[in-house]
Amino acid sequence: MRASDADRDEVADRLREALAEGRITPEEHAERIDVVYQAKTYAELEPVLSDLPPERAPRPRVELRKDEPVPPPPPAQSPNLVAIFSGVERKGRWLAEPTTNITCLFGGADLDFRQAVLSRGEVTVNVTCVFGGVTIVVPPGVRVVGSTTAIFGGNELPEDDTTDPDAPVIRLTGNVLFGGLSVKRKAVGEQGGHRDRQRERIERRELQLERRERRDERRERLRELRDERRRYR
Repeated sequence: MRASDADRDEVADRLREALAEGRITPEEHAERIDVVYQAKTYAELEPVLSDLPPERAPRPRVELRKDEPVPPPPPAQSPNLVAIFSGVERKGRWLAEPTTNITCLFGGADLDFRQAVLSRGEVTVNVTCVFGGVTIVVPPGVRVVGSTTAIFGGNELPEDDTTDPDAPVIRLTGNVLFGGLSVKRKAVGEQGGHRDRQRERIERRELQLERRERRDERRERLRELRDERRRYR
């Protein structure tokens, strides 16, 4: 029989209780949650709870506030973001696949992880950026591991703010050529002040000027090589 969204949410609640009681580990919880929201039938949901005790009847209690609705699972989106002479962004509630690929060519990409749901404890963002810029926002408590290579470009990563070995990890890989990769750490709802926005505008303008100068230098160098080649013909 087909399972409904309510059935999947009920199983997810049972798993959250089991995690809080120490019956399953955070890794097991993440794996089982993936199975729950991919399940289409009751038969696929049953194994997730097979080694847990049956649900106990809740104790009567007086509610002082209304229960907040359980948020629906994040919508599935393509793991590939492409910006060619344009811009692309992903923010709000979304599912971060094990690997997200960002490709920027004379464009920009903004990736906001503050409300994202990670598909597992460590996800990878693979960046290919040529004459472009990538900005990534992460919440507090998330480790960022940078493994990108910058050629005539720059990478800006924040320091870790947690020593928890089980903290979520976002690993950055790829190459940045004549571009920039910036990672900022902000809490949900946190906005930069006037000075921060002004500084970002100045940095963005300086980066654009620097890219333009490098592009002009490359063109001038190519022109010199062509002229030199003509002289020897």
